[in-house]
Amino acid sequence: APGVYQLASLLVELDASDEASRILCADALYQMGCIEEAHKLLLLALSRNPQRSPILARLALLQLKKGFMYDGNQLLKKVIKIGDTSCLLPIMDIFKDEDRKLMQTHCHFRALTILKDKQED
Repeated sequence: APGVYQLASLLVELDASDEASRILCADALYQMGCIEEAHKLLLLALSRNPQRSPILARLALLQLKKGFMYDGNQLLKKVIKIGDTSCLLPIMDIFKDEDRKLMQTHCHFRALTILKDKQED
């Protein structure tokens, strides 16, 4: 992760508008345990492109990891509204095991809640 971070940082320096390099930097920071730095970098990337599902999904995980369930839910709702959920599966490979389980459990619980609410209606 440190080598990936250094390479991605250099790529960002060469082209500040390169979103993929910013995401790669954030993923490396996450892997190194630098959650706050990854969060800040993703927020910066989001400010440039607020409709990018890969950024929103990563931010959702970081919010869930911090215990901010409402914020995590709102970000996941945005990903679903955008309609580009294809980013979720590859991102799950990046997440650490405990965070992958957190995201899967949270999404499963929310899905069951939505289905239960619809059945009651």
